[in-house]
Amino acid sequence: MNALQTPVTLVDPSGLSARGMVAPGDVQATPVRQRVSEAEWKLRVDLAACYRLMDMFGMTDMIYNHISARLADEPEHLLINAYGLHYSEITASNLHKINHDGEIVERGDTHYGINHAGFVIHGAIHASRRDVQCVIHTHTRAGIAVSAMEEGLLPLSLHAIRFTGNVGYHDCEGTVVDLSERERIVRDLGAKDLLVLRNHGLLTCGASIPETFNTMYMLEQACRVQVDVMAAGAQVRLASQDAQAATAHLFKPSVRRPYGVMEWEALTRLLDRQDPSYRS
Repeated sequence: MNALQTPVTLVDPSGLSARGMVAPGDVQATPVRQRVSEAEWKLRVDLAACYRLMDMFGMTDMIYNHISARLADEPEHLLINAYGLHYSEITASNLHKINHDGEIVERGDTHYGINHAGFVIHGAIHASRRDVQCVIHTHTRAGIAVSAMEEGLLPLSLHAIRFTGNVGYHDCEGTVVDLSERERIVRDLGAKDLLVLRNHGLLTCGASIPETFNTMYMLEQACRVQVDVMAAGAQVRLASQDAQAATAHLFKPSVRRPYGVMEWEALTRLLDRQDPSYRS
């Protein structure tokens, strides 16, 4: 750990909210791009793009929720958003680098700190799943609605059928601030890529940022379809078990392709046409 990576003393009387927040004048003047490697900068740009896409597709909750990404050459360190910025404000430079214990080891260009719940959930998964580079957590209306349904995610659409056998469920324990909940989150996720947090929201993880975004986008669509179908009050037809198994098999990254990677270039071109500031 070099001098620039010395953990920042956390300024937070409650211990449960904006960990690592400092006075605006204490933000380091040297631009982040000059303090990090090219590999880290590319990861920062992709992660910032993911935040902007989540906003574009209506999967935000004011300043809450998180998307994290593990650095390939620093596996004990993650990039995560500053607690106080909306997803539409996230840039490559204002992301924080933290360790699994929630200490900021490289400040982004912002005086805001990080959210306690963010490192509790994300740090736990990154620490236990070495195959995971990215974790996305949401509080969308449709996602919370499905999380509150006893049946969970139903095979009502191809969006949902794709995830057959790949969804875990974690019972609500209230606001995620207790470090002991980490082991239960990890247990309930297991080796899966999706976790429905009961009465809370959704979580996806994956081997890359593009793959994880694609998984969350499709999961969100599946939840929206399910809410629409349930609200219609019509008799529901579920896909057969054979159709579910065949579809889930085809969507495995090793069978045809890792979904999300090919789509990523089109999505970032879309962002660049609308607002390329995420790259700064």
